[in-house]
Amino acid sequence: MALLLSESDVRALLTMPVALDAVEKSFLRLADGTASLHPRHRLHPRDGAYLHYMAAADSVSGYMGMKLYTSARGGLRFVVPLFRTGTGELVALIEADFLGQMRTGAASGVATKFLARNDVRTVGIVGTGLQARTQLEGVAAVRKLERIRAFGRNPERRAQFCREMSDKLGVPVEPAASAEEAVRGADIVIAATSSTAAVVRGKWLSPGTHINAIGANFPQKRELDDEAVARASLIAVDSVEQSRQEAGDLIQAFVGDELRWSAVRELSNIVAGRVRGRASDEEITLFKSNGIAIWDVAVAARVFELAQEKQLGTRIPLWEHCG
Repeated sequence: MALLLSESDVRALLTMPVALDAVEKSFLRLADGTASLHPRHRLHPRDGAYLHYMAAADSVSGYMGMKLYTSARGGLRFVVPLFRTGTGELVALIEADFLGQMRTGAASGVATKFLARNDVRTVGIVGTGLQARTQLEGVAAVRKLERIRAFGRNPERRAQFCREMSDKLGVPVEPAASAEEAVRGADIVIAATSSTAAVVRGKWLSPGTHINAIGANFPQKRELDDEAVARASLIAVDSVEQSRQEAGDLIQAFVGDELRWSAVRELSNIVAGRVRGRASDEEITLFKSNGIAIWDVAVAARVFELAQEKQLGTRIPLWEHCG
């Protein structure tokens, strides 16, 4: 029988330390070839909603699966079917909204661990939605933060975000009056928006800044202007193949100069020590995150195993004739 895990089950099981460990190990397995992935594809029928799908397999943990989700005016709906690599058995069907937020925050935490200066203390974040919360949680788990400034367009939502995240992290989170106010002087800059136009400008960045940009995963969207990308002497991505398809920040900044892609590094190789990370305290580094399926599979596998230990979830009879 497969195990059905609801959003409430996932929230009861998944913590940021669990997600960080799973995502960091997934990068190592990508680097040594024991994990593989297919980039995101999108199906867009004429009557409206998008279907997005991406897949990955990890031969070390013995799991493979997909993230499937739809996006429409009514919102987004996420699910991860998780299979065993050896038998093809479906072991779990997992609602994956919170799981997706956590794995994305964990990936930025891993990037920050390997790319940000060790002495960083301040964060500026543009965006105050659900993804912004786990972005701060992931970064705060790998660096000792003293101050966070946050900007979002809605003043009430911004103030609420700051109150909630101050309580959660034990770090003062202050509302900023503009994106520029949030970004200027920050050691770490996070862009977590759905913007189609740049919300972070290169002229605002201080030497030594690390940037996590997570919001733009369509070619026509971007959060960073050309100068912000140009000032980053190290650009890391989760997947070069997927970035060339959907990382609007880079696609638009590299127009007319395709050779710039040759300098883009995959974070998996930096985590594995195959490619250098930060070269100096003055260097500006950028992690352009699009989201890859191996994160979903790695975190889903941990959630499934924890659910078995704690006896959470609902058993559903599927393909019981398959021995």
